[in-house]
Parts: sequence; C-alpha cells; structure tokens
Amino acid sequence: MKKPLRARVSQEEYQLLQRLRERKPAQNPPKPSPRLGDRLADAVADTVGSWRFIIIQSSLLALWIFLNVTAYIQHWDPYPFILLNLMLSFQAAYTAPIIMMSQNRQAIIDRQEAKHDYEVNMKAELEIELLHDKMNLLREEEIIRIMQMLQQQQQQIQSLEGLLRQKLQSVDYDSAFPIAKPDDRNIPS
Repeated sequence: MKKPLRARVSQEEYQLLQRLRERKPAQNPPKPSPRLGDRLADAVADTVGSWRFIIIQSSLLALWIFLNVTAYIQHWDPYPFILLNLMLSFQAAYTAPIIMMSQNRQAIIDRQEAKHDYEVNMKAELEIELLHDKMNLLREEEIIRIMQMLQQQQQQIQSLEGLLRQKLQSVDYDSAFPIAKPDDRNIPS
C-alpha cells in the first residue's frame, strides 16, 4: 500500500493561516484616521493640484501684470514685479512642504494597503494549498479503498472459480448428459 501524500503546507504556514483566519484581513481592511494636519495637507494638495486653481491663479497673475503695466490704478508693483515674485515664492515655499506631507501620508496609506493585500493573498494561497492537500489525501484514501474492494472482488472470483471447479469435477457427465447411442435412435426406415 502507498503512503498517503505528505501535506505541502508546513506547520509554520498552517500557524500563519490560523492567525490570518482569526484576523480576517479580507473583511477588515485598514481604515486610516487622518488627523487635522493630514486633512489640511490633503485639502491643500487637492486644491493646488486642480485645473480650477491653475486657471484662477493664472487669471489673477494676468490681471496683476495688466493692472501694473497699464497703470489704470497706481503702480504698486512696477516691472519686474518684485512684489509678485515675492508672493509667488512664499506660496511655493509653503505649498511644496504641504504637498510633500500629503504625498508622504498617501505613501504610508499605500504601504498599509499593500501589506493588507499581501496578507489577503497569502491567506488565499495557503487556503488553496490546504484544499489541494485535502483533495490529494481524499483521492489517496479513495484509491486505497478501491484497491481493497478490487482485492476482495478478486478473492471472491477466485473462490467462486474454485467452487465451480469442484462442482464440475464431481458431476458425472454420463448420467447428467446422456448421449444417445445409434441403436437407441428411432430412425424411420
């Protein structure tokens, strides 16, 4: 008889699977709770990174330059627009770190989601591997059971053949199957 197949899931993998089953990662995705600064950084990044902001800022810059060049109002920032450059530098100096904070927070969220996806995939892989092992063991058990049944059938056939031989040897063919002799035949003349 063959030994049943050895399980391909190691003890460590099985323990990991048990821990993952308890945590149920597919049903409990990570839920980050952003703080006030995180929400503010996301809002600034969303605003600055929109077409609406670009269009409004471009319009304001064009209006600033137009008003200072045409002098409809007193020149408060004549060419080369040093005050405008200073304002834009301040805007860039504060906006860039805020956008970086938002990107860093998003990177942390992405890492958490990747870890979560890895755990879900690991659990699925181990569950599938365990199912393969169970199917292989069931198949092995069924093959062993069928082989035992075939051996029993073969033994029964052999015992029936033996009984049939004994019966055939004990039968007197002459009395069981009389053969007509030529003088016993009723042949019309």
